[in-house]
Formats: sequence, structure tokens, C-alpha cells
Amino acid sequence: MKITAARLILCSPDRNFVTLRVETDEGIYGLGDATLNGRELAVAAYLEEHVLPCLIGRDPFAIEDIWQYLYRGAYWRRGPVTMTAISAVDVALWDIKGKALGTPVYNLLGGKSRQGALVYAHANGADLPSAIESVKKHIDEGYLAIRVQCGVPGTLSSYGVPKGDKPYEPAERGLPAESLWSTEKYLNFVPHLFEAVRKEVGEDIHLLHDVHHRLTPIEAARLGRSLEPYHLFWMEDPTPAENQDAFRLIREHTVTPIATGEVFNSFWDAHDLIRNQWIDYIRMTIVHGGGITALKKTADFAAIYQVRTGFHGATDLSPVTMAAALHFGLAIHNFGIQEHMPHTPLTDQVFPHSYTFEAGYMHPGEAPGLGVEIDEKLAAQFPYARAYLPIARKLDGTVTDW
Repeated sequence: MKITAARLILCSPDRNFVTLRVETDEGIYGLGDATLNGRELAVAAYLEEHVLPCLIGRDPFAIEDIWQYLYRGAYWRRGPVTMTAISAVDVALWDIKGKALGTPVYNLLGGKSRQGALVYAHANGADLPSAIESVKKHIDEGYLAIRVQCGVPGTLSSYGVPKGDKPYEPAERGLPAESLWSTEKYLNFVPHLFEAVRKEVGEDIHLLHDVHHRLTPIEAARLGRSLEPYHLFWMEDPTPAENQDAFRLIREHTVTPIATGEVFNSFWDAHDLIRNQWIDYIRMTIVHGGGITALKKTADFAAIYQVRTGFHGATDLSPVTMAAALHFGLAIHNFGIQEHMPHTPLTDQVFPHSYTFEAGYMHPGEAPGLGVEIDEKLAAQFPYARAYLPIARKLDGTVTDW
């Protein structure tokens, strides 16, 4: 079997996606996700101009060799654009191999380690009552784990809070929006939020919270300690992780579990965090971390230190990546949880898939390969439209971490 063609499909069914289709001389093709939120065309150009011509004539089963060729051969390593491009190729090749062998991708990764992947939903509210209502709604839908975000009193906008009655979607058409942020108001409010949620829903539901890189290490330590009475499943991205040693300070001051890594694009971004056991969950996603091949190595390294996976799974990842993450999570031993931010009905129509949700768990399905397709005729009706993630500023106007 040889690769004969590779092309990109750009579409925007409610949000932008870049999908890679790799074709072979035996009529079998594979899909990979190449979406980098807010920088989609950078990855598309990298693939079109530099990567796809190098694939023609290669054996699609040589996944490891092709990964090393694209990573080491370019000389310029790492970075979100490069690694997203490599990820797209890697996942498409796993899809081809599964289809060619007539088996789901999880069987190529060692087979099932569990019956389903525990997932968590997003509960959002502009204020405390609406946040609690959203938590209860997701419990009624069958979720066993719920991330809770809420508007902070005294601020005009807060991370994770939707506008109006629409689902939360951070990327917006047009130039970047700007939001205001107050660390002091946030730190004072969040413990009250989780105290109220625990009183309403009890002790059994897993509760999670995303800080979204907003705090300094000592501020994050304070937050983690203040949340200990409510035994969160995790506190996510408490501080920017460029300085991995910052997590040592947080770990020394709180036993609230820590998750980080959705912006990581290499094993090396997580190396010290894992080997020093400064985190409990690694969130680096398949689409930005080098694909299934790279994430399998990262997960195996993390397992040595009892660090589990908790992959990013927001709507800026297409159903192709969600399927890949579910196959991955079903197979590896140190799976922890998978984020589940459901796509819109239109996105699901463009990307028909075999994965399912039931009673708090998701399953990738039994279709050969990934079990995801793309309706190219429907996709063509929704052309790419530039969109940006927002910019955050403190109350005095200083740009801060988003």
C-alpha cells in the first residue's frame, strides 16, 4: 500500500476546522484533524507547502518512521503549528491502518483497558444560581463529572461564561475581543461557588474547575488550599506552565489535584511536571501534541509516576480528534478522564461519527479505524471565516494570561 494523495478540507460549520484526508492506492483513506484555534491557516499552509508533498509514495503503515521523518527531518522542532501538522498526518495514518486491518484503532493500541471513557461536561453560569442550575442540568443528562465556571461578581466578563442562551464558544468572528479580569475578586468568590454547589448536589459528583492560567503560583496555591474542603477532581491550568518549576510551589501548599497541558505541544513541555509529580493529570491533546504516536509515549512515561491523562476536548477540536482521544483513552492503562464539550448539531452532521455517550461515559464505537467521516458536500457550504480567541486585560488595562 502506498500514499497517492493528501489534501485539506477547510470548513466552518459553526466554527473553523481543518481536516486532512490521506488517500492510498488501495482506495483506503484516513482523516486527521489539523485545527489550531485562531491560527488555522498557518497549519494549513505548513501542511500544503511543506508536508503533504513528502507523503506521496510512502507506506502508510510506517507510522513511526513517518513521524520521525516529519519531526526530526524538518530541523525546526516543536511549536504548535509544526506539531499540529504532524498530529494530523499521524492520526490519519492510524485511521488508515485500522480500516485496512478491519479493526478499531483502540485494538492497535493494546485493546480495551476499560468499558468506556469517563467524561466531564461544562456547567456555566453568569451568576451563582444559573451555574448551580447548569450543574443540575448536566447531572440529569447523566454526567458523573462536571466542570463548573461562573461569572465573578463585580467583573463585566468571566472565562467560561456563555453569552445569552448559546453554548460557550470562546472563538469569535472578527478581530479579538477583549475582556476584563480581577484576580482579587475571583479568588474571593470561587470558594463560595464550590461551597454552594456542594450543598446543592452532594459529595458524589466529581467537580472540576478551570483557572485558565490566570494566577501566579502563590495565588494558585491559595486557591487550591481554599478549595480543599470541596474535594475537587482537579484544578486546571492554575498558572502558565512555561516555568514548570512554578508547579512545585503550588504542590507544596495544597493537596487539590492539579491538571495542566492543553497548550502543550511536546513531551518536553511536561517532562519536569511529570517526573517531579507536580501534576496529577496531563491535558495535552492528540491534535496539538504530535498525534497518537507521541501521546502514547507521553502517557507511558506519565504512568511511571502515577500521572493520568485528562485530554483537552473542547469544540476547537473536531470530531476526528474526539474519536482519536476516545480510542486512546479506552486503551491506555493510566487514563483519567476526557473532556466532553459537545459539538453543535451542524458540526456533527458534517462529521458523522460512531462514538457515543451514555450514563457518564463515552465509547469510540466498533467501526474500523477512527469511526469518523466528513461530508465534503455539506462542509463546502460553510467556508472558513477568520476567528480569534479573546484577549484578557486586568482592571488597570494590563494584558494578562488568557
